[in-house]
Amino acid sequence: MVVLAASITSKSGKALVSRQFVEMSRIRIEGLLAAFPKLIGSGKQHTYVETENVRYVYQPMEGVYLLLVTNKQSNILEDLDTLRLLSKVVPEYSASLDEEGICKHAFELIFAFDEVISLGHKENVTVAQVRQYCEMESHEERLHKLVLQSKINETKDVMKRKANEIDKSKIERGKLEKGGYSALQSMSSMGSIGRMDSAFSNDMGISSGNTFGSGSGFGITSEVDSFSTKSKGRPSAAVTAPTKGMGMKLGKSQRANQFLESLKAEGEVIVEDVRPSKAAAAPPLTDPVTLTVEEKLNVTLKRDGGLSNFDVQGTLSLQILNQDDGFIQVQIESAGNPEIKFKTHPNINKELFSSENILGSKDPNRPFPAGQSGDGLGLLKWRMQSKDESAVPLTINCWPSVSGNETYVSIEYEASSMFDLQNVVISVPLPALREAPNVRQIDGEWRFDSRNSILEWSILLIDNSNRSGSMEFVVPPADTSVFFPISVRFSAASTFSDMKVPSIVPLKGGAPPKFSQRTQLVTESYQVV
Repeated sequence: MVVLAASITSKSGKALVSRQFVEMSRIRIEGLLAAFPKLIGSGKQHTYVETENVRYVYQPMEGVYLLLVTNKQSNILEDLDTLRLLSKVVPEYSASLDEEGICKHAFELIFAFDEVISLGHKENVTVAQVRQYCEMESHEERLHKLVLQSKINETKDVMKRKANEIDKSKIERGKLEKGGYSALQSMSSMGSIGRMDSAFSNDMGISSGNTFGSGSGFGITSEVDSFSTKSKGRPSAAVTAPTKGMGMKLGKSQRANQFLESLKAEGEVIVEDVRPSKAAAAPPLTDPVTLTVEEKLNVTLKRDGGLSNFDVQGTLSLQILNQDDGFIQVQIESAGNPEIKFKTHPNINKELFSSENILGSKDPNRPFPAGQSGDGLGLLKWRMQSKDESAVPLTINCWPSVSGNETYVSIEYEASSMFDLQNVVISVPLPALREAPNVRQIDGEWRFDSRNSILEWSILLIDNSNRSGSMEFVVPPADTSVFFPISVRFSAASTFSDMKVPSIVPLKGGAPPKFSQRTQLVTESYQVV
């Protein structure tokens, strides 16, 4: 019997733990494990399946499969005996037989597999022996650790003694310095008292040699004279004019600038280390009344097709420049989609909105507030959720395939005719690369972010002239799951609700104030996983 590999896979064929006992490439074992779920039937608890080249001997264990991949010449009875022993060993190391529990104890399981199978053949061991072998204690290892710990403790003691000696020497030096300074003060008080230059306070030095008098009556003439002579012959450090230093520079040096320029020349994106400035302000309001319609889109698409999440959240906001223009009501129109659920502000008259689609205050004598910062006052919110994939404005298909020493990745997009999409950026994660990928064909432009290892595909505008497009690039061999999740961002000038404001009704009569409407659809989270 020759066991090629012992593996634990998920129900979908994802390899959680795999130990190969013969020379086998990663691509081959991943291919064998990925093909396994397609070969097994249902309703069987312990069986095997065969292909042209290998035999799968497996056993379901809650949410995973315990699997042996053998050659077809192996003894099926010995294979079953090995599988039975492994099925007893796995629960010993992983209490929870799910993906999280198996991955958490992956290394312990691999060590246990090595004790059960050696060079493709089963060892004559029991579960207790496997655990004993994996947890075997070594007297030599324990002795080595004790010796090492004793050396560490001895080094710490030496460090403490040295630190105490240094502290004592600092204290003694401080006492000597204080004694010398007090003696100097007594000498100056006994002699003729002179002045001390301002440099004494700055540099703790003596500024001139005329500080002391003769002091002959105290028997210290020679010392004072010699000191004065030295002071006169050579100016002290205190009176020396300080050199003009550069100080602390906050700007970048020339060498740093040259380094950044070289990085930019190599294609690196350099983020300047500056203080964050104020956020770019929205376009200034020019009309007395401005209404903003904004919808945020959250979509999660499956890589194999299908829709996992589709959520649209919209708001209608009001901004008024002058308080006199606040006595108004807002007439709205929408597409009438039954999937859209509306919710008004608590101070809005809900009956008036339900019957006539008019947004007005509950108290007609209370105007809408003026001078609101940001996006203004939110009058109306709505939400739309759907499982219909046709509602998605942009679908992405990614087809990675490994061929030899290269991985070919083909990506295509298809946009619905509902919206014209602007500033579309499709971000594809890549394996760690030293150089940019080889982009062979693209509809649009591309940029490689080497720092984050991301390939960005940019399309300025998607309209009726380019509802579909594709890109193809080549990278070194890599796992196909590396290229997910793909992130997408874009904006549009129309919305799902098709919310519009046809008119504004003044409450105090007269002509309605001039108003403008801004409409946009933006992506908050748009991914293919």
